[in-house]
Amino acid sequence: MELNKITEKIIGCSIEVHRALGPGLLESVYEKALCIELDEKGINFEKQKVLPVNYKNQEIGEFRIDIVVENSVVVELKSVERFDPAFESQILSYMKLGNYKIGLLINFNSKLLKQGIKRFVF
Repeated sequence: MELNKITEKIIGCSIEVHRALGPGLLESVYEKALCIELDEKGINFEKQKVLPVNYKNQEIGEFRIDIVVENSVVVELKSVERFDPAFESQILSYMKLGNYKIGLLINFNSKLLKQGIKRFVF
């Protein structure tokens, strides 16, 4: 599936979740709901995907990506009052470490979800 179509579907599913649940809940609630929505639409995903961090061919730690869709799009979920620049650094690091080209940072604590979505291309 083409990357732009994948991101459109993810955003559509996210909007559906936001319409049903509204803002202000925990990130984990939105993650579970979004996974249900993706599954119902037949979209392949992996939640809490482990991303090892290596330095000089030695594993020195690991991160967990909220959701990776179609093994190509990183989805990082938030439910915060406002975006912190650290969130952008976080998703860009995930994209670099995992060699992903596209990332979506979605803040469900937005009155209108489209105002809470940032798309990243690496």
